[in-house]
Amino acid sequence: MTEEIVEILRRDARTTPEEIAAMLGRSAADVARAIRKLERDGVILRYRAVINEEALAAAAGRVRALIEVRTTPQKNVGFDRIAERIYRFPEVKSCSLLSGGYDLLLVVEGRDLQQIGNFVAEKLAPMENVQGTVTHFLLKKYKEDGDILVRRPRDRRLAVTP
Repeated sequence: MTEEIVEILRRDARTTPEEIAAMLGRSAADVARAIRKLERDGVILRYRAVINEEALAAAAGRVRALIEVRTTPQKNVGFDRIAERIYRFPEVKSCSLLSGGYDLLLVVEGRDLQQIGNFVAEKLAPMENVQGTVTHFLLKKYKEDGDILVRRPRDRRLAVTP
C-alpha cells in the first residue's frame, strides 16, 4: 500500500486520504496513518506544486542555464565541500553530482544572459578547485519528472459527421 500511496501523491499531492482510500479500497484512517509514517520516516519530505519553471522564468523575463562544472575533489570530503559552496549561491537553483567528463551540473537562473555570464566569470570560475565550466542556455523544456510541460493548441475544427 505504501508504494501506491506515494505514487498517488506524486501525481497529485492534494489528493486527500479519503480519496486515496477509495482508490485503494482501504479505510481513510489506514491511509492517513500510512501517510504520517511516511512523513515521520522521511520518505515524504514535503508537498509542493509542479511548476513549469521555464514558463515562470520566461513570464518574469528571466533566463535559465545548465552549467557543467569540472572540479578537483578535496581530501576526505570529495566533491561535497565544493558542491556546498556552489549551491549556496542564490543564482543556483539545482546542483547535482555527475559521472563523466564533468563533476557537477548546475541549474542557474538570472535576469538575463549577462547576469549568468557574470555569475560564471566572477563567482564560479575563480573558485578554488573549479577547473572548468561549460554553460548551456535553456531554450525550451518539454518534459520534466514525467510531466509534459508543453501544451498543444486545441483543435478548433468542427467534427465531421455523416
